Amino acid sequence: MKKFEELKKLIESLEADADKFYNKGNSAAGTRIRKGMQDIKNIAQAIRLEIQDTKNAESEKK
Repeated sequence: MKKFEELKKLIESLEADADKFYNKGNSAAGTRIRKGMQDIKNIAQAIRLEIQDTKNAESEKK
């Protein structure tokens, strides 16, 4: 659950840069968004692996 909270915080932190990029044309904000999107991808993959490991551990108990 810790990684999920981290993901939510990261998305919230990118909101201001998204506004700057899309509404104000700030290209540096676009670069920050792209980096943040890569971080989101990596965290999401870690969450997926954590979920799969948990499911597998539950299956082994039965």
